[in-house]
Amino acid sequence: MNVKALLLCLFLPLPALAQGFAGLGSEAEGFSIPQPDRALRFPADHGAHPEYRIEWWYLTANMTGPDGAPYGLQWTLFRSALAPRDGTGWQTPQLWMGHAAVTTQDAHFVAERLARGGIGQAGVRASPFAAWIDDWAMEGPTLDRLRLTASGTEFAYDVTLQATGPLVLHGQNGYSVKSAAGQASHYYSQPFFNLTGTLTLPSGDVTVSGQAWLDREWSSQPLAADQTGWDWFSLSFDTGEKLMGFVLRGDSNYTSATWINATGTPTAFSDGAFSATPLTRHAVAGRQVPTTWRVTLPERGLDVTVTALNPNAWMATSVPYWEGPVIVEGSHTGRGYLEMTGYDD
Repeated sequence: MNVKALLLCLFLPLPALAQGFAGLGSEAEGFSIPQPDRALRFPADHGAHPEYRIEWWYLTANMTGPDGAPYGLQWTLFRSALAPRDGTGWQTPQLWMGHAAVTTQDAHFVAERLARGGIGQAGVRASPFAAWIDDWAMEGPTLDRLRLTASGTEFAYDVTLQATGPLVLHGQNGYSVKSAAGQASHYYSQPFFNLTGTLTLPSGDVTVSGQAWLDREWSSQPLAADQTGWDWFSLSFDTGEKLMGFVLRGDSNYTSATWINATGTPTAFSDGAFSATPLTRHAVAGRQVPTTWRVTLPERGLDVTVTALNPNAWMATSVPYWEGPVIVEGSHTGRGYLEMTGYDD
């Protein structure tokens, strides 16, 4: 997403929370602001950017077991800065949060970790790549070859990831605009991972294989003050093409999308080209959350219905939200992931 950092509101100064969803429509005095002429640099940009207020490493996966049963997996590491600097020991202003989940057709397992930077409990290294919080880790010799592990009270997973395509830069060469007022982030993805490994569930171990999608994004004020939440889609079609699209909800909704062809060439679409319309809602955690959508991108002939694999995929974390695998039917078929925030009732 894409715009994941709204989840970090518990790390922001309390006065910011009243301004926009999770305070990320508030001013970010002293922090660096994304610039359209900043070229992304790899592998350096796989690492942390402590001069920016918010950042995440966000992986989702659609998988299948030996019997054909579908599964979803999430692994996320968030960084939030109380001040625009790094540091060691307890003096560091860098704070970390991790989320992990496994979704089946009839269950959703969630775990959360919180950590302070500067003491080795959590962090990210660009090369060789490593991102960790406590004993959860995403690491490998490069971002193209990774091992991913996490566990909760009712689940665990240990999977390997192998990239089969290039990194994808969203927006203008990785500069992703989020509002008509010009708020933005630096944003790229690796949407071409093949995945193999093992899920450990209450019913036992399950061998899985599938595809994963990693999002990387950092900013300091990615949202306008009136924006209260978003709906974010990462869809992988059976043709080999892919779509990232989001709707930021506010006084006027703002949309953005990236169409990715089968070889990894992206085409960016600005506000208004992409649409996502709720079709049905589901009661979960005391909220009415849309879990069936009509998604369109007319310039690519896309008109699909996106349906949650499990409508109860609620992330009951410090900052709650909905996140889960979806099924795609219509002009294109496939699978993907949907994230929704800001549904307070």
